[in-house]
Order: sequence, then C-alpha cells, then structure tokens
Amino acid sequence: MTATVPDVRRTIGSVEVLAGLLLLVLVVRGVFGEVFLTPVVQTWATVFVSIVLQALPFLAFGVALSAAIAVFVPRSFFVKALPRKPVLAVPAAAATGLVLPGCECGSVPVAGALVRKGITPAAALAFLLSAPAVNPVVLAATAIAFPGEPGMVAARAIASFVASVAMGWLWLRWGRTDWIRLPEHVHGDTKWRAFFGAAGHDLVHAGGFLVVGGVAAATINVLVPGRWLQALADNAWLSVLALALLAVLLSICSEADAFVAASLTQFSTTARLAFLVVGPMVDLKLFAMQVGTFGRRFALRFAPVTFVVAVASAVAVGAVFW
Repeated sequence: MTATVPDVRRTIGSVEVLAGLLLLVLVVRGVFGEVFLTPVVQTWATVFVSIVLQALPFLAFGVALSAAIAVFVPRSFFVKALPRKPVLAVPAAAATGLVLPGCECGSVPVAGALVRKGITPAAALAFLLSAPAVNPVVLAATAIAFPGEPGMVAARAIASFVASVAMGWLWLRWGRTDWIRLPEHVHGDTKWRAFFGAAGHDLVHAGGFLVVGGVAAATINVLVPGRWLQALADNAWLSVLALALLAVLLSICSEADAFVAASLTQFSTTARLAFLVVGPMVDLKLFAMQVGTFGRRFALRFAPVTFVVAVASAVAVGAVFW
C-alpha cells in the first residue's frame, strides 16, 4: 500500500480575504477618519452590524445541526421513515424539514445521499427544498426578525412547504433520472473529523454570504434614493419580482435571511415573503452546489422551475394572509 502525500499548497480563501479587508479598514480609517464620522457611513455601519450580529448565532447553530445530521443520522433512517408510494413520500419528505434543522448548504449533499440510497428523487428533492426553509431554527429566526408578526412565520412555513411538495410532484410527473449524475461519494476517516470539517466549512462559507447580504441590505437602505425604492415597492408585481431576484443574487443562508428581509421595510409583506421563500430554494450558491451534486443538466432545468413555483406559492399564500 502506498501512502498518499497530502497536498500542502495553499490557496487564498475567505478567511484570508476577511483578514485582508480588516487590515485595509484599519489603514483606510487612519487616512480617511473623517469619512467614517459622517452620518451616512455611521447609519450604514449600524444597519450592517445589526443584521450580522442578530443573524450570526442562528447561522452558527444551524450549520452545527446540519453537520450533525449529515454525519451522525444514518441514511437508513430516511428509508424507513418514508412511505413506499412516491406520491406520499414527497410530502412526508418535505415534512421532515420541520424536525430536522439544516441550512441549504447541508441539504444539497443530504439529498444526494438519499438518492444514492435508493430513495425516489422526487422525495429527496422535496426534502432539499423544504429543510432549509421550514426547520425550527429558521422559523425561530424569522419570529425574532419580525417581532409581533406571527403571520410571517406561518406564511413562510406554509408557502415553502407548498412549493417543496409541488416541485416533488412535478418531478414525479415530468422528471427524468438521466438528468441526474451523482459523483462518487467520499467518506471521511472519522465521524468527528467529518463533523467539524463540515461545520467549519459551512460556517465560513455561509458566513461570507451573510456578510455580502448585510453589505447589500445596508447599502440599499442608505445609498439608494428612497423615491426609487418607493416607486418599485408601490408596484405590487414588480416589488415581488425584485425581491425574489434579490434573494437569488444575495445567496444568504436561510438562518440569516429573515433579518435582511426585515430591514427592507419599503417593500410589502408579500414581497418580503417572496424573498424568504425563494432564497432557500434558488440562489447562486445553491445552483453551483446542485451542479456539483446532481449535474448541470439537472440544475439548468430544476432551478428556473423552482423559482417560478416558489414565487407563485409566496404570492398565493400572501394573498390569503394579507
């Protein structure tokens, strides 16, 4: 047996980039100290810090639970828990998201593992879409981000569940197994190393997207003229579409997106609901992960349809609640 030599080459990752940005801020602050004292910059910093600090505990807790489920929960559990009939397995798989916390970063590999185990892809895909949106951590974060608005929590759970089940049933009707190409599954040497590796990777990865989302939300609230946002928000259909597309572009982890949505007060409640429903199901990082897990042919078909179904579900549920 020949021993493999570990690759010791270093690449610049998110930690190095963050350290560089912090050093740059310290240097720039010394040169342009007066700029940091202006009301606009201070307001921007207040909005940004409040979003990140509120969301960070839920993000850390969510990725830890996601890693624990992916590593320690046997795959046979899902096989035994789901009904044999695919049409019933889809809502059952979507419902497991209510009791199995996890962010979208963890749901994609778990769904791939379920397909490898022989579970119908429709049920695995329903779980993939449902788990990041209706799990207890995300709903608790939503309740804190929208205090005194229990309707937002219920609407998010219902709209996300409906969209997940609808996509599973659509796959049963029109999906094709040859669209899915799963890569070889690689096992870790120990479960604990796999757990800490997965949790650490997801925390750094998702934390980076949270920072980007916080920067974007703070910038929108401070720098974009209020009359522009108000003009967009006053149009019911454009506001929904705008925030749905914003959710795709920002790619914020589902444990943190409610705090960003809550800050977009110019927009209607239904538009912000669309932001919360679309984000955990369709965004740039999810599309990349789906390409890597299921293949490009799958992702190019699945993501656009999911976007349409998620927006339609949010609008329909929003019309009932508000």
